[in-house]
Amino acid sequence: MEIKSISDIPSAAFYPLKSWAEQSANNWNMLIGIGFLLLMVSIVLAYVFYKKMGNEDERTTNIYLKSSYFMLLTIILCDIVFPTEYMANIFFLFKYALAILACGIYLAVQYKRDFT
Repeated sequence: MEIKSISDIPSAAFYPLKSWAEQSANNWNMLIGIGFLLLMVSIVLAYVFYKKMGNEDERTTNIYLKSSYFMLLTIILCDIVFPTEYMANIFFLFKYALAILACGIYLAVQYKRDFT
């Protein structure tokens, strides 16, 4: 893939992944499986630490708002980085998996900081 402008860099960076995924059905299924597994792990991590924070009060409301902020930043960053010309559904899966993972990591860090 040829880079003609700065906007072509993300597409060129993920082009080897596209080539690898299109080589065989197993590679494609492995990519989808990894994305789905990452999504499930992220959801479980965020849910567990959401429940561990306890009932909603002034302290947890700020933590939840900040975790939502990190989730939104991750979605915006992934929209900038991931290409839209090819494999859009796969990158859509990874975008939301990474966003929920960022939220879960923030909740885990806050839980460890506040409760240990």
